[in-house]
Amino acid sequence: MKKVLKVFVALFLVFGLVACSNEAPKEETNSAGDKAEYTVAIIKQLDHASLDEIANAIAAQLDALASDKGVTINYTIDSGNNDPTTLQQYAANYVADKVDCIIPIATLAAQTMVAATEGTGIPVIYAAISDPEGAELTGLENVSGTSDALNTTQIMDMMFAQNSDIKKVGLLYSQSEANSQKPIAEAKAYLDEKGVEYIEATGNTDSEVAQAVSSLIASNVEAVFTPTDNVVMATEITTAEQFITAGIAHYTGADSFVRNGGYVTCGVNYTDLGTKTADLAYEAVVSGTGNLEDYYVMDGGIITVNTETAEALGLDYTIFSEFGEIVEVQTTEE
Repeated sequence: MKKVLKVFVALFLVFGLVACSNEAPKEETNSAGDKAEYTVAIIKQLDHASLDEIANAIAAQLDALASDKGVTINYTIDSGNNDPTTLQQYAANYVADKVDCIIPIATLAAQTMVAATEGTGIPVIYAAISDPEGAELTGLENVSGTSDALNTTQIMDMMFAQNSDIKKVGLLYSQSEANSQKPIAEAKAYLDEKGVEYIEATGNTDSEVAQAVSSLIASNVEAVFTPTDNVVMATEITTAEQFITAGIAHYTGADSFVRNGGYVTCGVNYTDLGTKTADLAYEAVVSGTGNLEDYYVMDGGIITVNTETAEALGLDYTIFSEFGEIVEVQTTEE
């Protein structure tokens, strides 16, 4: 996807009596003396509702910035299909093309782009990294971005506010997702302190996730927690149906789960996160990353509830109003 706005063509004069000059042409500039045209590569780790929402918000804000600043911002949006080789190929292409900035969305995409751009000076401004420290994306030159760090304690508090008598909780996640490691550890610590049994079930492919879901249902868990796990998210349409049929509430790490049938989440607004990421990327290409923090944690406080799922499970979600603003959604396959 590429948006192109009108650009100003810079002219240069050739002085002296020589027949030709070896002097390189000057870069195109706007009235402020900055470059008038920038190229940005947006790369999603894979396609799903949350990452699509972020990419679309980034694109919209880049368009707005281009119009406001009187510059051209050419951008592409690609997907790595959750495949490391594909992501590496895109990274190599971006470096070869000498893009002005790369915006990777989700952890594996960010780690791949950072590794590929080492020593090139190309800014990498990532989006939606739940644990930048754990992903080793901090303290790096030319790297910054936004974090959608999950408030695990709050979502577990919500689980027990809904049902204080829960005796067994399922933890559903992918071991290949760096995003999941910290919140799963936090959930275990929370449940250990509360003296509540938990069962872990993991999967790195769609079929493995389906098997994990079946195992949790067979184990008679009373609620399930999944953090901002992209692998599980990709299966949520069918996963949610299985949990609803079994009468199990799925507490999740992102509103994309809820829009695909999960019960509830507390978290950030991904459109706001995408907008912030685009602003950081523009600052990086214009002024460099020197004034940017390692990363910026987005504010949460939004409780997203699937009203269809709540009705199917016979749950009263109004109790969550004490935790933040409730946003009601229904299931939409996106």
